[in-house]
Amino acid sequence: MTSTVHRTCPLCEAVCGLTLTLDEGGHVTSVRGDKDDPFSKGFICPKGASLGRLDEDPDRLRKPLIREGGLWREVGWDEAFAAVKQGLDQVTERHGRQSAGVYLGNPNVHNMAGQLYGTPLLKALGTRNIFSASTADQMPKHVASGLMFGHPLAVPVPDLDRTDYLLMLGANPLESNGSLCTAPDFPGRLKALRARGGRFVVVDPRRTRTAGLADEHVFVRPGTDAYLLFGIAHTLLAEDLTTVAHEVNGLEQLREAAKHFPPDVVSRRTGVPAEVIVRLARELAAARTAAVYARIGTCTAEFGTLAQWLVDVLNVLTGNLDRPGGAMFAKPATEFGLGRRPYTMGRWKSRVRGLPEANGELPVATLADEIETPGDGQIRFLLTVAGNPVLSAPHGPRLDAAFGRLDFMVSVDPYLNETTKHANVILPPPRALQSGHYDFALLNFAVRNYTRYSPPSLPLDGQPSEAQILARLTVIASGLESDLDEFVLGQMLRKAVGLPGSGVEGRDVAELRAALEGDCGAERRLDLMLKLGPYGEWAGKGDLSLRKLLDNPHGLDLGPLEPRLGEVLRTASGAIELAPPQLIEDVERLRGGLEQEPPDIVLIGRRHLRSNNSWLHNVGPLVGGSNTCTLQINPADVARLGLDGEALVRSATGELRVPLEPTDTIMPGVVSLPHGWGHAGSAQLVAAEHAGVSANVLTDESAIDVPSGNAVFNGVPVTILPTGVITAH
Repeated sequence: MTSTVHRTCPLCEAVCGLTLTLDEGGHVTSVRGDKDDPFSKGFICPKGASLGRLDEDPDRLRKPLIREGGLWREVGWDEAFAAVKQGLDQVTERHGRQSAGVYLGNPNVHNMAGQLYGTPLLKALGTRNIFSASTADQMPKHVASGLMFGHPLAVPVPDLDRTDYLLMLGANPLESNGSLCTAPDFPGRLKALRARGGRFVVVDPRRTRTAGLADEHVFVRPGTDAYLLFGIAHTLLAEDLTTVAHEVNGLEQLREAAKHFPPDVVSRRTGVPAEVIVRLARELAAARTAAVYARIGTCTAEFGTLAQWLVDVLNVLTGNLDRPGGAMFAKPATEFGLGRRPYTMGRWKSRVRGLPEANGELPVATLADEIETPGDGQIRFLLTVAGNPVLSAPHGPRLDAAFGRLDFMVSVDPYLNETTKHANVILPPPRALQSGHYDFALLNFAVRNYTRYSPPSLPLDGQPSEAQILARLTVIASGLESDLDEFVLGQMLRKAVGLPGSGVEGRDVAELRAALEGDCGAERRLDLMLKLGPYGEWAGKGDLSLRKLLDNPHGLDLGPLEPRLGEVLRTASGAIELAPPQLIEDVERLRGGLEQEPPDIVLIGRRHLRSNNSWLHNVGPLVGGSNTCTLQINPADVARLGLDGEALVRSATGELRVPLEPTDTIMPGVVSLPHGWGHAGSAQLVAAEHAGVSANVLTDESAIDVPSGNAVFNGVPVTILPTGVITAH
């Protein structure tokens, strides 16, 4: 007897609805797009179609592991948690709380437990040594948004379904499905933009699949996006093409800064003809509605924060911020109590390199420094949750060696992989189908307001949920005696009843607690957030609750994006800050590079539709074909450098031998290697058969975007040599 369940796909940022068929043993027999989901409308990609294979991967860990010498032993959960407590206590009692460190990987954003239980766990550990994938990915956008709008989650997204003109830089949503822009069926939305007479322009060093769909593709040298954007801003200001529709500070400072980046000057640095820069500016200004959107290719570059700032500077200057068809702010169903304090960063600095904190964390580019360097605060205990920084962080081999020097390491992860092999204890979470799912983070960036909850589809069979695993770790770290969920619920309810205008102001906490529904603490916390949120029954603005989502398993459409700048703006001035001092200061660094000659060859990353970082290389249907670890290179460079078949790629940090993929879709002087590979010797059998090489052998942890601390993965200078050449290194 089969059964049908409806779930949100947890494998990327598109939040597509899936319809799964399960046999009587709970095995997935088919996966289809959920045609009744009002947001994704049946769209599905190869990743979502393979969810069943991933969920039942035979290489997934089912029980905790303890490493004893070089051997692993399966243990029960109580023994595993006792070993964690002993290891943490021994390190922190001897060296203090600042000897502990935490690394949170990208999957934490894609699961309910990571979003609900991560913050209490970090608070319980009491350390400032917090690192995450954010500083290998998107921190420049959060810093720019924080400085401009007063909150790091006030991230404008292009109103894809209504815009008339879209300028996209460093993004490839036909492969990534979108990022910091939650839009299921991104390809269909881009095709619809063009079908209604809109114009779509892509700026990228590669003619990606997305660029192939565009009206125009503009090649640009990697890492020079900030110069190009400044050239566009210069033109808008010099030709009086601006329409500033909101109260702003710093317009004159911005105008003064832009004077140094006229199109003819930035053209030499970017490789984009000056007349193209001028035309792009005039097209943006003339469009009825327009939006500028930039993503990972611009974030993971030397001037990532300046690029992300300038994206929204252009949206402001053209009058397209916070208006239909422009760049708008989503209104997620669980948004409550954004807080009134303006954004601050640099509240503390890393011990070794003095790099500033942003969003409560330090740059992952300095994690190895903090482990290797003796002294007070040296990291000796490390907890990783759903992360593989040996493959995803800069200069991975150095991290690999550093992890081997730790006194104790704990990993919450379903796999024995390149990072978790160093752990003393591995705590595997259950399968996705055994877990509830709600996209707390990703719906902050949705191009249409929407909500959906997927309850567990299968029982846990005696295994703790991931929420219970993280809660148990929190109890171990804090010594908290009471139930963690009840403790957090009590805090949230007391805040809500004491907040003027909250909808439950002055009400009885016990009465409200008794009204919450849910089969577990995570569901009850979700119910509270929905009821207090902008569509919630306790907010007096709707009837949203957990019960309503359970009664609507395909999700609920909450309407198109609406202007709401006044609700999200948190700057001290109450105005948009067009010239934050931290960014104006970094403009001087940008000016210093105007006359620099570009390196002969630079390395950039590459997205694959059937991959997501290092997650999915152990799923047979998702490896092979176009999803391969090759070095894309222009044929002119192949001939110029005398290459044949494969090459030696060398950087300041290491070298790799890589198969070549000559293609004229990449500009001369640029090579591209995908991210997340390097599985030689892995315990994951499929991944080991398709090992590839890790691009982060070549990336340099000393190279960062200064304001945000984000690692630089794009525009890395490399030397390409025939494999038969032997040189000193």
